[in-house]
Amino acid sequence: MAEVVNTVSWEAYEHAHGEKSADWFWVLGIVTLAVTVASIILGNTLFGIVVLLAGFVMSLSAIRPIRIVTYEINTRSIRIDGLNYPYSTLQSFYIDEKNPTNPQLLVLSDKMFMPLLILPLPIEYVDDVEELVAARLPEEFLEEPLISRLLESVGF
Repeated sequence: MAEVVNTVSWEAYEHAHGEKSADWFWVLGIVTLAVTVASIILGNTLFGIVVLLAGFVMSLSAIRPIRIVTYEINTRSIRIDGLNYPYSTLQSFYIDEKNPTNPQLLVLSDKMFMPLLILPLPIEYVDDVEELVAARLPEEFLEEPLISRLLESVGF
């Protein structure tokens, strides 16, 4: 008789982290300054300031140590590092097993500012997670947003 799973929990890094070399920071600085200067020359000072701030924030984020996040999926909700997402606030899910780094659980949420939850999923928990979530949410094809894939490809 198959064992019924009520809770699956694991820990993983908050995102795929690649070490940034000095060259990475030089490129970020040069591109940031070039776009800022071009914006100011073209008369769009506000955009130049925003780009300068974005470059500064990206560099701060790149040197910040990576955190380990606790994920938990149970019969009532999905919990990410203490934040609870009840199934009533979620619309659908998809398990992307073809992701190059590791499988991912993608969950579509009702929230306006964070509509897609992306959870890195250990290979050994894929079946248990699918069993738990499929009983509560419909499965629908979802994919990681282009900006997320783009940021991962440049090492962010």
